[in-house]
Amino acid sequence: MDKSSAKKPHIVFLFSDTGGGHRSAAEAITEALDLEYPHKFTYEMVDFFLNYSPPPLNLAGPVYPTWSKMDTLWKFSFDQSDDPDRMRVIYSMFWPYIRLFLYKLLREHPCDMFVSVHPLINIPLLRAMRRREINKPYLIVVTDLVSTHAAWFANEASQIIIPTQQAVRKAIRANVKPDQLKIIGLPVADRFCKLVGEKKNIRDKLGWPHDKVVILLVGGGEGMGPLEEISREINDTNLDVALVVITGRNKKLKKKLENVKWSIPVHIYGFVKDMPDFMRAADFLLTKAGPGTISEALIAGLPIILYHRISGQEEGNVSYVIDEGAGVWAPEIDDIIETLKYWLENPSKRQEAVDNAKRLARPNASREIAREIASRLDVHNR
Repeated sequence: MDKSSAKKPHIVFLFSDTGGGHRSAAEAITEALDLEYPHKFTYEMVDFFLNYSPPPLNLAGPVYPTWSKMDTLWKFSFDQSDDPDRMRVIYSMFWPYIRLFLYKLLREHPCDMFVSVHPLINIPLLRAMRRREINKPYLIVVTDLVSTHAAWFANEASQIIIPTQQAVRKAIRANVKPDQLKIIGLPVADRFCKLVGEKKNIRDKLGWPHDKVVILLVGGGEGMGPLEEISREINDTNLDVALVVITGRNKKLKKKLENVKWSIPVHIYGFVKDMPDFMRAADFLLTKAGPGTISEALIAGLPIILYHRISGQEEGNVSYVIDEGAGVWAPEIDDIIETLKYWLENPSKRQEAVDNAKRLARPNASREIAREIASRLDVHNR
């Protein structure tokens, strides 16, 4: 830290690239801090698995995509460990192996506050802080909507910010006091929260038709999932729609889809940075049940069709969307087609889903979290 910034509160964000949502959440919070309190803070992003974990734990990031696709094994691991007592036993077993790495993290990253956006670091790092007598605020921002694993709820944390009311019960079960909890929402980037431009103008810019219902089909940054099969079935069913497919970094799929002879208007994109515009200009979203994408879609008022979820951690996301009337679960392609037909034939039902999505949206979550951080660091009096 240079001398000019020496008096600014310094925040260490703890994350890991086990899925893209943790990094995105941390970046959304730092962005909100800069918007709400320009030049008032300094930050570091620390990937604790990559840099402060012994082998083989340091491989968690690269291994995660493969492991999370092993549905039965992943669900078994999630369910069996999703218990506060079991997690205490697991962490006690690992403590002799990981403690020196945690002490090193604390030594190399002194700060005024830790903000964690990942479940697996909290309990052991707070234990390390206690043993090293480091008394700094420790804020946990839970990035799972509903299926919140017990590891999130470290009762030594200063504050635990949760995204939904449904997550409260599991926190209390983990012996977290009610006054430690605050329901704010999931942090998303500011560009998703701004109402920039009307749908008509955005479609003009993108070259999308105005006389068609537009379906936005996404498979995450890597373009995973049955995107090709879903696209072809929508095309072959001759629905009166236009289709937008985001293939992400999957260049092979993009090229393959570009060579298909479509009978409906279809727009194929690779990795895009203007997803907020895509969501604002679309009418339906077809996606896997990732919490970040769901939160972004709710802000855009998009009815959601969920075609895939990771067992355990994303199952609650599906229930949340369905129970709140913001979308449907359609794991089979026939289910997707039937839902699209139903919404096309029943505009009032589609509008109900739009209204419910808007009701659930929390566009100010990132800024509210920023204000919570600022209040704990008393930035106004600096």
